[in-house]
Amino acid sequence: MGSRLTPLPAGPRALPVGPRVLPGGPRALPADDGDAEPRPNGAGAIFQLMRDGAARTRADLAAVTGLARSTVAARVDELLATGLVAPTGEAASTGGRPPATFAFRPGARLVLAADIGVSRARVAVTDLAATVLAEAALDLAVADGPVVVLDAVLAQFEALLERTGRSSADLAGVGVGLPGPVEHSTGHPVSPPLMPGWDGFDVVGYLGRALGVPILVDNDVNIMALGEHAAVWPSVDDLLFVKIATGIGAGIISHGELQRGAQGAAGDLGHIAVPGGPDTPCRCGNVGCLEAVASGRAVAATLREKGYDVATNTALVELLRSGNTDAALAIRQAGRSVGRVLAACVNLLNPSVIVIGGIMAEAGEHLLAGIREVVYTRSLPLATQHLRIVGAGTAGRAGVLGAAALVVQHVLSARQVDQLVATPAGVA
Repeated sequence: MGSRLTPLPAGPRALPVGPRVLPGGPRALPADDGDAEPRPNGAGAIFQLMRDGAARTRADLAAVTGLARSTVAARVDELLATGLVAPTGEAASTGGRPPATFAFRPGARLVLAADIGVSRARVAVTDLAATVLAEAALDLAVADGPVVVLDAVLAQFEALLERTGRSSADLAGVGVGLPGPVEHSTGHPVSPPLMPGWDGFDVVGYLGRALGVPILVDNDVNIMALGEHAAVWPSVDDLLFVKIATGIGAGIISHGELQRGAQGAAGDLGHIAVPGGPDTPCRCGNVGCLEAVASGRAVAATLREKGYDVATNTALVELLRSGNTDAALAIRQAGRSVGRVLAACVNLLNPSVIVIGGIMAEAGEHLLAGIREVVYTRSLPLATQHLRIVGAGTAGRAGVLGAAALVVQHVLSARQVDQLVATPAGVA
């Protein structure tokens, strides 16, 4: 299948970059990642205080850390040499020469991010604050196999870098989301049901050989949860992100951390049986699964039985937006089915926010109304007392923002900054 590069609005959307640590990501990294712990008085520890972008003097840093001014001065000089920190001017003088100020420089390096879905992908270039600098939509079929898909993504990465006027020499790392289970320690897809030829494929090695930087890979719904959490709900510790598209899955953030489960299979809502639902056969071999009843593919099949030409999820949403009553009823009923499964999740996990994303979320209030109708009536009152069920607030960018967050969290960690400082002529 050919690919098509479609430029998207490049309005920056920055993720928080302050001392609050973004939810952790998989460690599918080059072998020289190292096991050394960061030094409590090292450049990496000092840098964590500067990640919020605020300008500080050496005296400010010494006051916060309790370290000697000479130690702080040495660490700041080390950070200046990496390019991660830059002078920003002078602070107000309290007598004598005004002290110099310094701040984090997000543009020191770039991050490549890819959110790969079943039939389309979104790719982006961001800075180290995860601000989107350039992005594009890419039509592709994940079923074409890893080499075809990843080569297409690499080509679009190159095109986007050209748009920013930068090169691969400026890269800090790459984050990738895939539409199936991923072993987070290696970045390998694990028996992905919609991805023939991808099982066990070395995505990290394939991209790493082409780009020569750290590669972090995770399930697409997990990275969407990270992106939505960081960009829209940073103060919420318990959040459930639900993607409804060709398949259905969830990313679970509990106590501010992404939960993957023992084998990385946490959040697979699509293969939970819908209570009281029809015994529709599912591709997993069971019957009555949520995906078989309420996914975009399932709703489209229902409408085709009524004579509508609905070949894709996009066509389904367009039919709804045209004011078609049958589409509205089918999507609302799909929302009710999703709500029956989510009601149990609410009782079990007690999230503060449930975010609905994916192409089906573009159905808007019809889908959300069906979900809310059931969740608020079938979940315990205590669990829904302050629960919010909302559509995604990242305008389709949750995946690339989350993929960028994976990389930012790694390359700006105290340990990695210490290693960068220790590398001869290391420049970020």
